[in-house]
Amino acid sequence: MNIIVDPNGPKLCDVTSSPIPQGARVSYMKTSDNVRLRYALWRPVNGGDKGTVCLVHGRTEFIEKYFETINDFLKRGFAVATFDWRGQGGSDRLIKNKKLGYVDQFDDYLLDLPSFYDEILMPDCPPPYYLVGHSMGGLVSLMSGARDRLMFDRMFLSAPMVEITGQHISMAGMANVAEAICYVGLGKIPASSNSNFMTSDKKFAGNNLTSDYTRYMKSVDIFNSYPDLEILAPTFRWAASAFRAMAYVGSEDFPKKVNVPVLMLAAARDEVVSSAAIEHLGLSMRVGRHAVIGAARHELFMENDDIRGQVFAAFDAFVTEQTI
Repeated sequence: MNIIVDPNGPKLCDVTSSPIPQGARVSYMKTSDNVRLRYALWRPVNGGDKGTVCLVHGRTEFIEKYFETINDFLKRGFAVATFDWRGQGGSDRLIKNKKLGYVDQFDDYLLDLPSFYDEILMPDCPPPYYLVGHSMGGLVSLMSGARDRLMFDRMFLSAPMVEITGQHISMAGMANVAEAICYVGLGKIPASSNSNFMTSDKKFAGNNLTSDYTRYMKSVDIFNSYPDLEILAPTFRWAASAFRAMAYVGSEDFPKKVNVPVLMLAAARDEVVSSAAIEHLGLSMRVGRHAVIGAARHELFMENDDIRGQVFAAFDAFVTEQTI
């Protein structure tokens, strides 16, 4: 790898319940618009030449949350490359209140991914390249796949954020409302209460992310030890950008624009994103399809062993098949 690790540079946060996978290389990179992203790379401990998994996270997430999943890919013989999106994790925060989720426009995330591809993935990681994205990362991945089919050989998406559940109007309508709030100068205020997004041991019983207590508590342990990693409520500017992006992906002509083989997994008990919208998109895409994981909540990679087994069985089959 053409990586020089600065001893005074970024670190990965280690807690007893979630140790850092062996062989990590961590550093910073700059995007094409000069935002600093924290990233990390791994090569399989026992060798392997299956290519590289480029792992992109959901809103509020960060590299440390995926240590167990990174180990799962390493054991399969894949290298792993991952980074924190702008505005979260160990990457540059974009507004004064660092606890709020913010982005000027959703297309800014589409600068993060190609910059990482060009600056880190291509020079330092073995091909072929498989994109694995969760939730918001899945939405960015779909938009990226519609723009550039040459970056990734396949895209495997966990509960992609193509529509938010529980809204009484369309994603475009929600975007219009949020954009109107931003227009009067309120784009950087929270769109919801911060308390709705706090993770603690007391909130496990009512959480809509995972049914697995042990994996849920790993995130709690990380936040308790490293509170600077935490992002809470989204701002209205972020919400407006996200709703507009979901409206675009939900448009009638979007599915034909994606020319990268895609497998999307929907969670049957998802209360965050719409599984029905994922199914509809999967049925509409030329080179994509979907599957529904029974009994699963939103965070498929953080679910119990049985559900995670189904997720990785789907991944294994998808990346080894010749056609889709």
